[in-house]
Amino acid sequence: MRIAIYSRGIENNQLEDIEFLLDELLKHGVEPVFFQDFFNQFYSAVDLEGTYSTFNSSADMDSSIDCVISLGGDGTLLDTVTLVKDSGIPVLGINYGRLGFLANIGRDEIHNAIEALVERKYVLDKRTLIHLDSDVPLFEDMPYALNEFTLHKSDTSPMIKIRTFLNGEFLNTYWADGLIVSTPTGSTGYSLSCSGPVVFPDSASFVITPVSPHNLNIRPIIVPDNTIVSFEVEGRTDNFICSLDSRRELVPKEIQLAVRKESFGINLIRLNENNFLQTLRNKLSWGLDKRN
Repeated sequence: MRIAIYSRGIENNQLEDIEFLLDELLKHGVEPVFFQDFFNQFYSAVDLEGTYSTFNSSADMDSSIDCVISLGGDGTLLDTVTLVKDSGIPVLGINYGRLGFLANIGRDEIHNAIEALVERKYVLDKRTLIHLDSDVPLFEDMPYALNEFTLHKSDTSPMIKIRTFLNGEFLNTYWADGLIVSTPTGSTGYSLSCSGPVVFPDSASFVITPVSPHNLNIRPIIVPDNTIVSFEVEGRTDNFICSLDSRRELVPKEIQLAVRKESFGINLIRLNENNFLQTLRNKLSWGLDKRN
């Protein structure tokens, strides 16, 4: 079994966790395949035994890789999605960050997680991605996101005006700092912080949420994920910010943009005892009432 391991980087106090993870992989006869930049950070400080190799990009992620372990927080897992692309290789997130909503396996669960991987006793959560179409090339060969697509004013410039259409039919004009179109996965992220609703991962929908709208009667709206959402942007500045998850580009306001459901999805590994409602309660304190 070959498992790829990706991380943005580690702190010195996390070296013991890395050693423990590598010991667990070795015990189960798993060959680790390290992301090269990550490997360069720790290889001189950790005793490596057994067979291992490295990779540099998504081009190295072939069918011999059984899964990818993402070490870090949710941002690291979002990076991992751009490595996996349309390969179908499942991703397991181990939380070395703070919240860990997507990367929800704790450090104290590493032993159980590796056992589950080797014995294939886990559940695959198939998550929808959102795809960006534009009349100029954006985001190289990765015009998709797991959490959300956003339009946002640049810096401290005045609000922008975003005319929004659903399958070509006019929906609304948003006077706001920006607009979010999130997947069900992203409904618990930026959209939630802008008062968007939480939707279940398998709800087959997009959530359109304005960012600081200058209207009292504007609310988020949920639309089917077979909808093409397109935009026309106006503003006092020549550019605005377009983002896919944590990646962003400054684009001219004349650009034509539309988002739709991506043709492929991503497989997130979930241990059998974890589910979406438990994660909501444990990570976001959903329904918490100190009186109970």
